[in-house]
Amino acid sequence: MPNTLLVISLIACLCVLGVLLFGVGSFARGGDFNRKYANKIMRLRIIAQAIAVVLILVAVWAMRSGN
Repeated sequence: MPNTLLVISLIACLCVLGVLLFGVGSFARGGDFNRKYANKIMRLRIIAQAIAVVLILVAVWAMRSGN
């Protein structure tokens, strides 16, 4: 189970990276898309980061408890 949580945590971190790169790319391009969606992309990144952190903490807890 801990290995599965570790893999899921890694996938969540990659999702955060993807959202971050998408946001930076749209910011660099600018224009109407950036003005309209910049805050939504930022919120999505923060939510994805929170989920990733919780998954990492659960994986560490599971490894320490030996489940």
